[in-house]
Amino acid sequence: MAQLEYPYQDAFNRQLADRSMAAATRDEYTATLKDFFKYLENFNPTYQRDHRVNQLQTADVQQYLAMLVDSRQIQNQTYNKILSHLNVYFKFLFSHNWTPYLPTLDLKSKPKQAAQPLNYRWVDHLDDLLADPRLHYYTRLTLLLISQGYPVQVFLQPDFTVKLTTTEWPPTAQKFLTDFRQFITPLQDRFQCGDWFLKQRAAADPHLTLPGLHKYLKPDEAIVEFSLSPTVLYQGYLVNYLRRHPQKTDKEVIANLHLEPDSIDYYRRLAQRAD
Repeated sequence: MAQLEYPYQDAFNRQLADRSMAAATRDEYTATLKDFFKYLENFNPTYQRDHRVNQLQTADVQQYLAMLVDSRQIQNQTYNKILSHLNVYFKFLFSHNWTPYLPTLDLKSKPKQAAQPLNYRWVDHLDDLLADPRLHYYTRLTLLLISQGYPVQVFLQPDFTVKLTTTEWPPTAQKFLTDFRQFITPLQDRFQCGDWFLKQRAAADPHLTLPGLHKYLKPDEAIVEFSLSPTVLYQGYLVNYLRRHPQKTDKEVIANLHLEPDSIDYYRRLAQRAD
């Protein structure tokens, strides 16, 4: 029997299946609840004591949601979806008398955020950004790697650096990499790891996580005065590329940028609407 990833998973999955919910949507519920209970195991005293879901109350859910906003910088739309997942789950537990509380009952969804203009011009100022000593090395490395077409889920993977070729990158990038290696070499030696995004304190796994990276990026937004969310930066990079290479066919763009074929139209529309 497969090990449960959160309390009452089998029973809850059966209810979701009975509602004729799409498999992809059920996977989203699973991802939310796995992350929620993993967070509780690591950071929530109420749950850490005896791992009893029937002891969780509103403040415990609020603590998790606050972490998502503060550390992971989630947008209101994502916040509302996660709150909805948790609400459905706890209503299910309550209906079966598996918990006496509805900890999501008093939690409200957030208003829909107005769409922000996509910043694609940051790529044109990359040389100045790489040379700015006020920005943390991890911030500048993030900008450099995204400007080379690598999304964050790729460049945070272990062993990414081993497969990376930088010899044809421009002189400004080479200058930054020379300085960056002086910063990262002591960490690489300490952890016996050749990757670039490493934690600065002792850890069983030395690799920096996405929430960990955000802790370096967020303070630097006050310096650059634009969003340093890797997802937003990557979208800006794609739009910049399409604006600078309007003659390239969809097939060429998909191959050069490693895009999924069904996303090319979306990014072309963004490029056409860009100021």
